[in-house]
Amino acid sequence: MAATAFAPGSVTTLFVPQDGAASLGVSFATADGVTATVEAAPETVVMLDGERTEVAPVSGVLARLDATATVGLTSDLPIGCGFGVSGAATLATALAANEALHLGRTRETLLQASHQAEVEAGTGLGDVFIQERGGLVWDVGNGLQHAQRTARIEYASFGEIATADVLADADAMNRVVEAGTHALAAVDPAGPFADLFAVSWTFATRVGFPTEAVRAAVNDVHAAGGAATMAMIGDTVVATGTDGILPHATRITPRGATLR
Repeated sequence: MAATAFAPGSVTTLFVPQDGAASLGVSFATADGVTATVEAAPETVVMLDGERTEVAPVSGVLARLDATATVGLTSDLPIGCGFGVSGAATLATALAANEALHLGRTRETLLQASHQAEVEAGTGLGDVFIQERGGLVWDVGNGLQHAQRTARIEYASFGEIATADVLADADAMNRVVEAGTHALAAVDPAGPFADLFAVSWTFATRVGFPTEAVRAAVNDVHAAGGAATMAMIGDTVVATGTDGILPHATRITPRGATLR
């Protein structure tokens, strides 16, 4: 029997790594995401949009669940561009595998297995916690907090950035810790999204992540009266308060990952 699950994408606007296995920061879930269909098989095979591929945390979460399966993934979002696609694929796979293979694991166990698989693969430091809940999720140093907020978001993606390479760059991570600590002290996650994006953009520029394409798109948004920042970690701009300035649109969704 096959089972299908969906996990929203997620965008992190600022972050500060903690002990290599988690991070402080502010993130939101997107209505677009990843769908995984899982069916029992003697060995694990992962297909993305109909083509066989390797998605390390997807294979990793199945191994952690002592399972093998055929996994069919479809993504509404660009891959490697800061939307947490690997985390969404991993979490959706875990939920669908639990159903299809009658594993009997709790949702918390599936969440933790997905997180551990992401950390081990170097593809994320907590995306699945946003994708499991939906809405706006943050930890500025006093524990994980959540609000079921929603808003229209425009975005433009200009290419991929390998998250694992950035996380392994000690100099970059030192800049992130310094700039991120200042940003976390200034941000009010419960305030307007425009204010959050403004603090996040200052963080991104201080760290030195934005490319020229990202800077140009952010300038276009600002000229139109909106607010924008860079998705962490992707060559992508996300904006609020605009209509038609950037080529793509989605929503911040209050809904978390679910079976379909």
